[in-house]
Order: sequence, then C-alpha cells, then structure tokens
Amino acid sequence: MSTSLPTRYDFAASEEALYAMWEDGKYFQPETTTDTDGVSFMSKPREERPDPFCVMMPPPNATGILHLGHAARMTTEDIMTRYHRMTGKPTLFLPGTDHAGIATQSKVEHILLEEEGKTRHDLGREAFLERVEAFVQDSQDTIRNQVRRTGASCDWSREAYTFSPKLNKGVNEIFARMFKDGLIYRGARSINWDPKLKTNVSDDEVEYKEEKSPFYTFQYGPFQIGTVRPETKFGDKYVVVHPEDERYAQYTHGDTFECEWINGPITATIIKDEAADPEAGTGAMTITPWHSQVDFEIAQRHNLDIEQVIDLEGKLLPIAQEFAGMPIEEARQRIVEKLEQKGLIVSIDEDYTHNVATNYRGGGVIEPQVMKQWFVDVNKPAVQVNWKPGEMLSIKEALQSAVRDEQIQILPERFNKTYFSWIDNLRDWNISRQLWWGHRIPIWYPEGAVGDETQAVLEEDKQDGVTYVQDEDTLDTWFSSMLWTFSAHGWPEETDDLEYFHPTSVLETAYDILFFWVARMILASTYARHEVPFKTVYLSGLIRDRSGAKMSKSKGNGIDPLEMIDKYGADAVRLSLIVGTTPGNDSRLYEEKIKGYRNFSTKLWNIARFILNKFPDVTAAPTPVTLADNWILSRLAAVRDDVTTGLDTYNLGVGGETLYAFAWHEVADWYIELLKDESQNDSGPVARFVLEELLKLLHPYTPFITEEIWKHLEKPEALIVTAWPTPLEQDKEVEAAFNVVTDMIEATRSIRGTLRIPAEKELTASTTADLSEEQRRAIAQLARIQFEETPREGASVIAHGRLNALTLSIEGAVDLEAERSRLTEELQNEESHSERIQKKLSNTKFVEGAPTEIVQKEREKLERAEHKIGLLKGQLEQLG
Repeated sequence: MSTSLPTRYDFAASEEALYAMWEDGKYFQPETTTDTDGVSFMSKPREERPDPFCVMMPPPNATGILHLGHAARMTTEDIMTRYHRMTGKPTLFLPGTDHAGIATQSKVEHILLEEEGKTRHDLGREAFLERVEAFVQDSQDTIRNQVRRTGASCDWSREAYTFSPKLNKGVNEIFARMFKDGLIYRGARSINWDPKLKTNVSDDEVEYKEEKSPFYTFQYGPFQIGTVRPETKFGDKYVVVHPEDERYAQYTHGDTFECEWINGPITATIIKDEAADPEAGTGAMTITPWHSQVDFEIAQRHNLDIEQVIDLEGKLLPIAQEFAGMPIEEARQRIVEKLEQKGLIVSIDEDYTHNVATNYRGGGVIEPQVMKQWFVDVNKPAVQVNWKPGEMLSIKEALQSAVRDEQIQILPERFNKTYFSWIDNLRDWNISRQLWWGHRIPIWYPEGAVGDETQAVLEEDKQDGVTYVQDEDTLDTWFSSMLWTFSAHGWPEETDDLEYFHPTSVLETAYDILFFWVARMILASTYARHEVPFKTVYLSGLIRDRSGAKMSKSKGNGIDPLEMIDKYGADAVRLSLIVGTTPGNDSRLYEEKIKGYRNFSTKLWNIARFILNKFPDVTAAPTPVTLADNWILSRLAAVRDDVTTGLDTYNLGVGGETLYAFAWHEVADWYIELLKDESQNDSGPVARFVLEELLKLLHPYTPFITEEIWKHLEKPEALIVTAWPTPLEQDKEVEAAFNVVTDMIEATRSIRGTLRIPAEKELTASTTADLSEEQRRAIAQLARIQFEETPREGASVIAHGRLNALTLSIEGAVDLEAERSRLTEELQNEESHSERIQKKLSNTKFVEGAPTEIVQKEREKLERAEHKIGLLKGQLEQLG
C-alpha cells in the first residue's frame, strides 16, 4: 500500500519535520541498531557486537556561523555515517564544538572594544571570561541548528565541547603525564609573537602575505649585508657566511673586526655556518637572534650573545638609544636616514617583494621574540605503541611509524609524502599562549617564584603550608583538540564508548590541516592510548568558485550554505558538494550547480509520483515481465555494486554521479517512459522495487527527499534504518538487447531534429536488424514509428545508430525542396566560415605572433567547422 505524493516536493516544509522525526526516534544513536531479534547491539557484551563505524565531527569553532567548508565536511561525514548505519553496524557520528582559544578571545575582544570601548583588562580576567562563555553558548546554539540544517545524522546525546569540564579533565591528565615523563618542559626559545593580540602563536597559525618593501644593502665593515628590517639591527654583532663560500675564504671562524654602525663603532665577529646561503645576495648576513627563528638557531649552535631590540608592544628598547620607544614603522625610516648620513647605504631596491609573517587569526604582523614558554619535546623516547611492543619511541618516531607501518591509511596516498616531509622536520611544539580564554596550564609555582620552571609543580604535588600561584598562560587550542577522538568518549575514564568506538573508523578533514590537527591527534593517541586515533584519514579538497579562485569575503565570491539550503533545499546543496569530488582534490561550486541538483530532486519526486500513482497497491514480488523490466533490474544490480564499492573505498563522489545518471538517464528517460504504455501494466512490482532500492541507495546522499518519499510507501520502519540493498544479478545479454532499443530511438530522434519533423508525427520504418517483437514495440512507442517489412517508395533517410540502422520514410513529412535549400545555404555559410579560418591559419605572421592559446582556439574552430560540413553533406546526400 502507499499514499499518493503531492504535485511538488516542498523541501522547506519537510526538512525540519523529518530531522525532528529522526531525533525523536533516536535513530542517530548507535543503540538503535539491533540484531535480528530486535536486541540492541550496544546492550550486549563487547565480544558479541559487530565492528562499529565511528566518525568524529571536526568541531567547528564556537565563534560564529557554519561556512561552506563546514557544510562540505558535514555532508561527507554524514554520507559515510548513513551508509554504514544502513549496513547494520552500530554507528556513531559524534558532534561537538571547539572553544578555539585565540579565535574566540579575539572575536569577543573586538566586540567589547567596538560596542563598549573597553579592553579585557578593563573588565579583568574573571569578568571577561564570563563574557566569552556567554558568547560561546549563544554561538553553540546557532551552530547546532545549522548542523541540523545540513542533515547531519550525529548523535546529539553524546555531543562534546573541547572546553567542557569533562574534556578539561583529559587535558590536565595528559599534560600531567607528559610533564612527569619529561616530554613537557619550560625553556627560552624563539617564538612567534603577535604584538596586536599580545600572545605568541604556533607556526601553524602564521600566514605569509606578499608585500612590497624597500630592500636595503648596507656596508658593514668589509661586508655588504641586505635587509628589509634595519630596525632590528642594533644588536647585530655577528656576520655569518657559508664555510665553503670562496669569496670569504680569507676569513676564519671567530675572526673579529671593527666597523662603524648605527650608533657608533662596534666589534663584530665572523661566524661560519651552513645556514648562510651563498646564492642569496652577497652570501653574507648579520644575524638578529632575538627577532628571527633562523638567527636564534644559529646563535644556539655557536653559543652567541642574544639581545632584545623590540619589546612586546612593537616598540624599540633602550639598546636603540635615540630611537628607543619608537614604533617599528616610524623608527625604520629614521634609522635609514642616519645610515645614509654615515655613508653606509650601498643601494635601495624600492620594488622588493617578500613574505611578511602575520597571525591569520588577528592579522597582526609577527615579531619573533625569545621568551620562556612551555614546549613538547618531540625527540625524547617516551611513547609505546601497541604495534611495536617493547619499543620506546619518540613522538616524532611514533608519528612516522603510524603511517609508515600502515596503522593509518591516508587518502589520497600522495599526501604520505607531504606528511613525512613535515614530520621529518618537526621541531619541539610551543604549547603555551598568553591568553585568558582556554585551558589554563595546570602548573603551579610557589608564591614569589612564578615563572621559575625549576620550582614548577602539578596540583597533586603541592606541599602543605606553601602558597602557590597558577601559571597565567593557557594551552594552544590544538593541545585540547588533539585529544578529540578519545577525550570526547570520556577519557581518562575507561568508558564503554571509549573501549568500543576507539580507534575511530575514519577522520575526514581538509588537507590543509593535515599537520595542524591530524598529526597532533596521532601524537596524543599514540602517547596516551598506545594506539592510533583512526584507521583512515580522508583528506577533502578545498571548495573554490566557478573560476577556481579561493572563496573569501574580501573577493565577494563566497557562498553561504544556509542561504543555498533556504533557496534550493539541503539535498541539492549536499549533492553539489559531493558529486564530482575526489579525495584531496579541490572542487568548484556556484549557484547554478546547486540549482541543477534541485532539479534532480524534482526529477526524483516525479519518478516516485508516477510509479506510486500508476501502481498504488503492489504487494507481489518483483518478477520481471518485459525486456525493460529485466534491463532496469540488471542496471540496478550494476549501480548498486558500483555505489557500494564507491562508499566502501571512500570514492563518495563517484557513487553520487552514478546514482544521478541512473535515476535521470535510465529510470526517468527510458524505464518510466516505457511504463507509460498500457502494455506495461504488469510491471508494477518491478517498478516499485526499483523505486524502493533507488531510495535506499540515494538516502546517504539525499536523506530528506528520500525519507519523505519513503513515508508515502507506508513501510514499517524509517528509511534511515532500513537495510542497505542486497546484491542482484547483472544480465549483460539483456542490457545488450535493450541497448539496441535505445540506439534506434536516439538515431530516429536525431533525424527528426535535423529535418525538423514534429515528435508527434508518426513515421514508417524498416530495418534489416533482427529485432524481437518486444524490441520493435518499445522502439515504435518511443520513436513514434510504425515498422514495415520493406521500405516504402519515395523519399527516405537512414537513421544510423551506433549498433544498427533504420530506413525512415519521410515522404509527406518533410518539404524536401525547402529542406535541401536550407541545408545547402547552411553548408555554404559553414564552408565560407571554414575558408576564413584556414586563411587565418595559413598566415605565418598570425601563427608565429599571436599567443599560443589564441592560435589553438582558431584550430579548434576549424575542426568544429569541418565536422559540421561533413554532417551537412551527409544530410544533403540522404535527401538526394
């Protein structure tokens, strides 16, 4: 039994109600998956449960609204989830949000300054944190609703938040363990300081922007040195050259010389180090160890003096003498003027392009500083993993081994090279931030010894009678995010969820955070759990605009996914985000593409409406009675296998393309058209079966419209938990026989189009092909022809298919003289067009002088013209 569908699908009215139905039915929870006796697998002992499927939502920042990248992530993860749920696995798609330390604090500080003219310091730490918490709660509510709009079937009963008390407990636990194992230490190192936000940021948060600045070459004793930052040079008293640079062979490492410099004469020392690039400029450089990571490392290697020149506010210190207290930009020009007066300027390149390091969170220009910070040691052996029992690895070695020993598969595989390149060059990770919002570093100092790492203790190690002060800094956001796959399951408690769902099945994320997040999650899990956090890493590409440019607010080329959902429905947006994509490759998105998939929803609705109206009360088994029935079942078998293979191997885009083509071009264009004939009235069971199986296959991709149609089938259970289609037998012989039918129909339609014969005009035809009665009937129905044994007298044309041919009688159906005249005129025009192009291409000056792409376009035009000339001549020949 079934109920008839309305004339059109109203996605706006259906989507919210359907999502509520899924939530109310608890279909998103793994407990809903039951065995054949209806007993939940989650209620059984672990050894009696099947292997689960678990994917963790990369938690959106709790700072605003869902963007297109989030929508793409949700869609990809939800397709995986819905598919595995339908295969009968206990399935968990765990949602959550990230407190996003620096991003959230920056956002709230901006709002506070803009609306009240205040800074966080005006409020004080506690009052400011209350403001941030209120902002986050409001943002989380917004994000939850927006995630629901995408159709993501995540288990909201297990929702996690990286700054919740539960996850904070996990952060403190892993910090304590790593501290005790000597993996976390405090030391003075060169860090990326943002004077604007007054915090250091990780290497991952540094964004390099091209900028034009004057490049100055100065005389420094016997050497010439170049820089765009003369304001850092007050502490420069070392010249570094490559040990094998022949230009400086006369100098020995450690030699000194006297030279005039910014504020008077200095004694400089020559350092020979391979960090100097002989190909860059003069091959000689002075170093500013306090304000350059590279220079700091050189100073460390040679035990050189390190002096601070610029303070944390971005102003020059007393070492700059007369320039002390000046902001960088103001001091720079005055310093250049003074060096010019001293005759120390060799040259100035006003058009020099270089990369400027900025904090992509707040836009501030990075000023490297040497500060005491907390670091994670990546080289100390302190990690045991379950696939290398008895071995003690460093963090770097564990990260390498997880992928190299195939504990984790990265898709696409080409990113393995990128991964290893980054890990092989991994440095100790700076994990402390000068923020108020975030997990505060769980280290205490005795009062009066704040910042003295030799007296730092964990809370559990505080001594009675001593007053302690907690470290002011917070942890890098990625430090808490790296625990996501297991802290969200309750770690450090050994919960049932943790034991069952970890390691998770797959991590889906964008390839641009392979290092920022993926590697750090492997770090955390191998250290804390001795196992990998996931078995597969699915790296999605970025979404670009129609021309391939990166979407951005400044360019105005972005697309709001929620606006598109309002306009075209969630299913259309989902299909536009997945069809045509492959792991690791960027894709293009534009509104017309989304609109096209809205049209697909309309097509699917009309398919279902026709079948349910024509065959409303079908109960019989799907036994084929016609060639078309056998053909569509064979095609369904092939499609089912292709889609299943695509989903099993994470080729989700291929599955979407296959289903789109099958539904539109095979079910709608051929099978439904043939069902319109009264002779097909016994095909109801097959038609209903094909519809039901198509809805199942499409459900992971288009959950809303498929569930809405499924409701009208009056099935005992919701589509979301209906079993995935079982394999069918494909019949190649049946498909070949049906291909003869479609081939002849298409050939006939082509002739009708060429000769402008109305579709409703019935023609007579004959053929030498050996056709069955059923093939003839199908061709006659859709091509509007009547078969005769021999060709009629009079004008006729041959409709050439790929497989066979038909002789069509056109006597009386076409004004032959008018058609010959039209085709002759068109042929003459096309030949004139071809001659003009040939003349252009025979001109040597044009071919050699014009841009290559212009010449190529002309050649393509000629190729198209010659092809059309051939077609027109063939048509005229047929008309005699």
